[in-house]
Amino acid sequence: MDLQLTWFILVGFLLAGYAVLDGFDLGSGLIYHLLTKNDGERSLIRTSIGPVWDGNEVWLVTAAGALFAAFPMAYAMVFSGFYMAIMLVLLGLILRAVSLEFRHRDERFKHVWDLGFIGGSFLPALLFGVAVGNVVRGVPMNATGDFTGSFWSLLNPFALLVGVTGLVMFLSHGAHWLAVKTEAGFQQNVIAFRSTVHWVFVGLVAATTLYTALAERHHMTTNLHRWEGWVALAVLVGSIAWSRWSMIKKKHLAAFFGSAASIVGLVGLAAVGNYPDIVPARGSAAATSLTVTNAASSVLTLKVMLVIAGVGVPIVIAYSAWVYRQFRGKVRIELGQY
Repeated sequence: MDLQLTWFILVGFLLAGYAVLDGFDLGSGLIYHLLTKNDGERSLIRTSIGPVWDGNEVWLVTAAGALFAAFPMAYAMVFSGFYMAIMLVLLGLILRAVSLEFRHRDERFKHVWDLGFIGGSFLPALLFGVAVGNVVRGVPMNATGDFTGSFWSLLNPFALLVGVTGLVMFLSHGAHWLAVKTEAGFQQNVIAFRSTVHWVFVGLVAATTLYTALAERHHMTTNLHRWEGWVALAVLVGSIAWSRWSMIKKKHLAAFFGSAASIVGLVGLAAVGNYPDIVPARGSAAATSLTVTNAASSVLTLKVMLVIAGVGVPIVIAYSAWVYRQFRGKVRIELGQY
């Protein structure tokens, strides 16, 4: 396996890890006012993600750093071309963080902080999917790899469909998380909601797949006939079926892991479909797609960074595992609030 492919897989792994871990944080924020009836139930949601949400965001920072180190041209194009969208994502993440920290310390403005928490969850949950949709669809750029579109061109029908699919995916993932972490009456409300939103997620995945096959990237559908594409598809379909079966059997933790696997399957499908492109070009005949070859750093840089990643990534994984082990179990109002 060459270094460029290794780094392509590593960046995809980090992005999938972020989507799985911070995905239930975002989904819990989206549920925050949908199902709760009082401050006690809202405090259950905050407490369930309180010890882990900031650690989960480390995966996003690590993925961005890996993209910068391994594929700097792709990093430059994405962070300049998607500048407004990225600023809105950062605004959402900052707003969520501030709202979580101040919500239980500032009773006078608790409703303002509640709205901040919801808005700070909504913006990233939607815009991450919009970004993925544009990367799958292709981005308008010139022969030197510079973005030639605008913020509004990113809000095309396909990208918005992928964005809504991602939003519902996180909503479903958050419901799976809360089914694991809560109990009694609130858990029953979450379980009923989870069943409905999971079917909506399945329908949106089917609609997005059909749209992709009929109207968008032809080479993507061709790539998915490779064995890697069949593996990713099997993971997606199998995990969706596993989650549904686990929900029927009331095995909430198994359903949560099935939801996580479905996110990995979707990321895998996007990665296999795009390869060897990182950011495909769209529109101009003179445009050149940014691939794992022409967007990569030097071989020496990739080797050195791979050694650093070999040390750093296991530490991130080990720390995440330790935190989740320390804060395992149900959350209860009487144990304190976040």
